[in-house]
Amino acid sequence: MPGYIEDRWYKKGPDGKRTIPTDRCNQGKRYRVAGVPGVRDRSFDKLTGIDGAKAWLAKAQHESTRGEFIDPRDGTMLLREYVEDHWWPNQNYPDPITRATMRGKLRNHILAHLGAKPLNTIKTPQLRAWLKTLNATLGPGTVNDVWGALSSILQAAVDDERITKNYCRSQRTVRPPARPEPRATAWSREQVLLVRSHIDSRVQLAVDVGVGAGLRQGEVFGLAVEDIDYDAQVIHVRRQVKKVGSKLVFALPKGRKVRSVPVPPHLLQRVREHLERWPAKTVTLPWGDPEEGATEKEMKERAPRTFELLLTSARGGAWRRDYFNDTLWKPALEAAGLIGPPEEKKRPIAGKPGRFRTVKRYAEEREMGFHSLRHTFASVQLDARENVVAVSKWLGHADPSITLRIYAHMMPEADGRGRTAMQNWFEGDTKKISPAAPRVLEAPVPVLSDTPQEQGADVPDSLAVVL
Repeated sequence: MPGYIEDRWYKKGPDGKRTIPTDRCNQGKRYRVAGVPGVRDRSFDKLTGIDGAKAWLAKAQHESTRGEFIDPRDGTMLLREYVEDHWWPNQNYPDPITRATMRGKLRNHILAHLGAKPLNTIKTPQLRAWLKTLNATLGPGTVNDVWGALSSILQAAVDDERITKNYCRSQRTVRPPARPEPRATAWSREQVLLVRSHIDSRVQLAVDVGVGAGLRQGEVFGLAVEDIDYDAQVIHVRRQVKKVGSKLVFALPKGRKVRSVPVPPHLLQRVREHLERWPAKTVTLPWGDPEEGATEKEMKERAPRTFELLLTSARGGAWRRDYFNDTLWKPALEAAGLIGPPEEKKRPIAGKPGRFRTVKRYAEEREMGFHSLRHTFASVQLDARENVVAVSKWLGHADPSITLRIYAHMMPEADGRGRTAMQNWFEGDTKKISPAAPRVLEAPVPVLSDTPQEQGADVPDSLAVVL
């Protein structure tokens, strides 16, 4: 096989033994492995042993023949250097929010702890210590995301032939915590009305649309006059207002899916009353990304667009979600007695020595967020036995399975009907068993309608019962 070992210190004498010193004798490492195709030369202190020249030559010859040789010296590059110079520049995140989120994970949770380590040293012990640090400060969902990001980086390093193994993927003893299953919590009608009564009248429509059409908060803020179809009694969800860094943009709804949601006349009347009192205002924002495009295509896609928004801030601009939540939503929750008072701190005012401003910070409670209105919409629809495929479409989910995973516990009598079916099966009452039962029954099974109206269910005519 190709390849050889050179003794740099001694050469053979007349007797065939290496006894004649060379000019490099006792300088540097004695043995050099060379001549293996596709493998850089490498020097060693010892000839034999697991870390000697002969063992290295045998390994290099074998892996070179199979096309699998990876020089471990390529893995000495620091993780930070690899990410910043090789991995990150080749990542493509069309959504600027996703790009900013990934950059934050890299900076705060990966490079901050592992950035100074060579790629080939990130193994089980290092991952175990890193995971312990993350678990002490972050929630399981975030830890799971960060672990996945590091795994992607290390896998790219494997593909780039810098390391031989991605230890994030081969772990049996060190694994990130499982992502918690989402469990939505709906509000009662009384809670919705209580919060609506305590929030500023200019934005009461936000509560109405959130609970009456199931829109996300950014979609509520991006709702325009042209999106309200009074004749068809639907709201078209075509855009949202997003915050990218410190700037606002218009963008497609989450998942880049537009949709139409049927709404009750009661909600459309609320929209009319709101516009009579507070006419819509024209707002212009970039589309998708506030940064100027690098190509003509990007510049065209990101060009500012103008819409007549139903809900705008006091100055006439689009609402910023964090400002809305801190100044209107959470104070309304406090006034309604749903959350406690905020923690107040005094902070110095920049450029004004001796002067301070009071900052209020509410405790984070996911069950009290604006998104709870969307959960309430879903609960009313499912409680009325609306088709889950239709509800999924109205919510803008990519697949009905997502709707089931989040809202299955809100579907009524699921366990009760199943319990009754099994009781009838044990008792042999074939006439009461669903056609989905095992086909061991000899008697014909009547087909029962799944339609609530035919089953005599009390189905609300509209969402007015919530509003």
